[in-house]
Amino acid sequence: MYEVIQVKMRESGKITYFSVGGMVFKAGDYVIVEADRGLDYGQVLSENEAILDSDLGEPLRKIIRKANPWDMNQVDKNKKKIRDVMDSCSKKIKERKLAMKLIYAEYSFDRSKIVFYFTSEGRVDFRDLVKDLASAFKTRIELKQIGVRDEAKMLGGLGPCGRALCCATHLKDFEPVTIKMAKEQNLPLNPTKISGLCGRLMCCLGYEYSTYKDLMKGMPREGEIIKTPKGNAKVISINALKRAATVELEDGSQIEVPYNK
Repeated sequence: MYEVIQVKMRESGKITYFSVGGMVFKAGDYVIVEADRGLDYGQVLSENEAILDSDLGEPLRKIIRKANPWDMNQVDKNKKKIRDVMDSCSKKIKERKLAMKLIYAEYSFDRSKIVFYFTSEGRVDFRDLVKDLASAFKTRIELKQIGVRDEAKMLGGLGPCGRALCCATHLKDFEPVTIKMAKEQNLPLNPTKISGLCGRLMCCLGYEYSTYKDLMKGMPREGEIIKTPKGNAKVISINALKRAATVELEDGSQIEVPYNK
């Protein structure tokens, strides 16, 4: 068993478990951690917790220290410098006429590596671009192709609800979202109404899906003919939260019928 915390690497990196080594941290703290080659930084997302060996998906690395003022100054310098790095990369992409869109870039804490994130409709041979960038910046270069959902997570923004995007604030992983989830919640199947900034179905469609699925058990479907105290009627709509159905009677009138079966 290990005592660990969850750390989000850099600004756009993945969330990983790190060994605390007897130190105590709180959510929101910035820390300096062991990286593949050298040091990197990240933000603590959880309190100290204990996990079993079987729960580890990869070798456990250590936290070196809580970030101090000098460390944070270094991080700020890296963020400012990356703007010029992105401009240079964008120019080289245009020069080589590569079908790729640069989304973001970031330095590792010790500047031993620069990671470039890009989107593309297909595979891109960027080997020559990597050589150009390595020669220009004299450091290790890593290019990562990402999807449109990852792009939204990195760039952030406001969702249709008016709040910051879930993916950019608290979601750790992208769960599958299907049109069935919208249907089960009786939502309009208009793509503009149920799609996020990324153009994919909104992640929040999955938040209450299991609840609606349970509430809909035993409920009639729209278009179904059911018996009511006032005779046979056609189901017009369903209100899962109220466990009730709006039906149309044979005389054309509509009533709401509780459905407690």
